[in-house]
Amino acid sequence: MKINDIILRPIVTEKATGQAQGKTYTFEVGKKANKNIVKEALQTVYGVKIDDVRIMVRKGKVRKVGKKMVSKKQSDQKIALVHVKTGSINVFPQV
Repeated sequence: MKINDIILRPIVTEKATGQAQGKTYTFEVGKKANKNIVKEALQTVYGVKIDDVRIMVRKGKVRKVGKKMVSKKQSDQKIALVHVKTGSINVFPQV
């Protein structure tokens, strides 16, 4: 798998930024990614030592859309919580 297929984007919410102060970062990962693949990809991209990776699947919500209010299910998301042992990940890079 390519790194772009493994790590889709960092999740930046109030809860995730609070956890980042404790060296736990949150990423959205690909559907086929597992713990080992996510760990290797993040270590190569960010150059950090990763201690622990936890993965969960967040189920998509059912929304009503359109003029007729038709029910539509949003896609599921796979979330990885990564605890960094040494170093830090800069979620907001400076340009």
